[in-house]
Amino acid sequence: MTTPTPTATAPSAQTDRFVHDRLPPQALLPELRYPLPGMHIPAQANLVDTLFSKAFANGHGDRPMLRSDRITLSYAEALERVNRIAQVLTEDCKLVPGNRVLLRGGNSIGMALAWLGVVQAGLVAVATMPLLRAKELGEIIEKAQPTVAICDATLLDELAQAQVAHPVLGTVLKFNALGDPQDLGALCAAKSGQFTPCATAADDIAMMAFTSGTTGTPKAAVHTHRDVLAACEAWPRHVLQATPEDIVMGSPPLAFTFGLGGMLIFPMWAGASVYYPGVAYTPEVMVKLISQVGATICYTAPTFYRQMAVFAKQHGVPTLRTCVSAGEGLPDATRQLWKEATGIEMTDGIGATEMFHIFISAAPADVRRGAIGKVVPGYTAKVVDDLGQEVPRGTVGKLAVIGPTGCRYLADVRQANYVKDGWNYPGDAFLQDADGYFFFQARADDMIITSGYNVGGPEVEDALLKHPAVAECGVIGVPDEERGMIVKAIVVLKPGQVGDEAMVKLLQDHVKTTLAPFKYPRQIKFVSSLPRTETGKLQRFRLRQP
Repeated sequence: MTTPTPTATAPSAQTDRFVHDRLPPQALLPELRYPLPGMHIPAQANLVDTLFSKAFANGHGDRPMLRSDRITLSYAEALERVNRIAQVLTEDCKLVPGNRVLLRGGNSIGMALAWLGVVQAGLVAVATMPLLRAKELGEIIEKAQPTVAICDATLLDELAQAQVAHPVLGTVLKFNALGDPQDLGALCAAKSGQFTPCATAADDIAMMAFTSGTTGTPKAAVHTHRDVLAACEAWPRHVLQATPEDIVMGSPPLAFTFGLGGMLIFPMWAGASVYYPGVAYTPEVMVKLISQVGATICYTAPTFYRQMAVFAKQHGVPTLRTCVSAGEGLPDATRQLWKEATGIEMTDGIGATEMFHIFISAAPADVRRGAIGKVVPGYTAKVVDDLGQEVPRGTVGKLAVIGPTGCRYLADVRQANYVKDGWNYPGDAFLQDADGYFFFQARADDMIITSGYNVGGPEVEDALLKHPAVAECGVIGVPDEERGMIVKAIVVLKPGQVGDEAMVKLLQDHVKTTLAPFKYPRQIKFVSSLPRTETGKLQRFRLRQP
């Protein structure tokens, strides 16, 4: 067992104690461990200042950092703009360290700079998904109590409605409003670009990330400057291994911690650059842009890789070398389809908003079919029973994780469900083999128990996806008097396929030849699309709704 490493603390710079005062009680806090040398973070550390300082120390000041179809900013140019945003927030808006700032926008240079400017100033970034409606934004405003928002000009309407209902949000700054004298860029033009980063304690709050809502009411996960810096020394250093020459592309939103890490923080840590498109990604557009931009690293969800495969095979992706899949389980059928189309072995990973990023993964050279991978250096993981006792290898149980990051919900009774005896319980059912590889079975609440047998929905989904008629599918358990539960599949067929009784039998027989017979779906429903979150996660709880 790894021993916790004591880490120095410093006085907080955040005079607004709103978030600090609403953290879980000591008994419900996760135990944080810093077992690797790079995780010995100074007591006083500002995440954004540290990332820029690292880039300049390594001679990357003039290298590209942020790219789009209109402009490319070097690290030095980006820093000046970040400082100007911090000046607007502190000088014009009169914000003080610890105040929350709501951010609303898709993936763009403007959104990235705004996030960095907020954290550079010692404020707390509260990024929100661009597709959220006024009601959902209102719930976040009510919980986080931001007084200032920075919003993409194209997304103002829903935020304005939420602002009326929640007047605590007093000021809305807009960006991408070219020609408007109140555009954030215009306000920044009046600033010097000289700003001293807030001297935050490493344990001061950098961000609040609201869960993407696959299981109902969103929760606010709180992360410190230390959390994010420690995360950089785990998966990015030991598995991803990006270089300053890398150009990163991907679809995960910056409001999603998978996207924030992959599409901003981790490239900065490596001295690499990120490309944000001026158009919405479709599978074909992404494949074409990968070649046009010369992207070497791609992040997206398994469903998108599956849809991209045909275009990758058609157009080629010659510069691409690393493809990261996360956000939901990666079916082996999708992994093999992508590998056949591109020759690239995908880098799978499981992480959590509550843990900030990936904690189980495997580099391409270490992939074992069907497994997500091994625990990432810096973390410890085990599979346990309902009492928290580790189960024998090869036995299905609940995943428990401990490391340099952990779950701290803002004023939420569900903290006690996630953290037990210092360990984090992400809510996943896993199996670990004798070699330490972890095999995802299902979300713990998605495990189907039929006639005494445990069936993981993702396993059945993977089998169905191997059939050439199936485009997408979701598998759930539904009540049954005789068996307790039965397996039900909700299937999207490929164009030209007919969802009739003959197709039902064809797919059932296919699963029976692939998996143990008790795992086949006794019910199959054909639909035109599946409910997914903005980050691509399948919302199984909606499949279970009448």
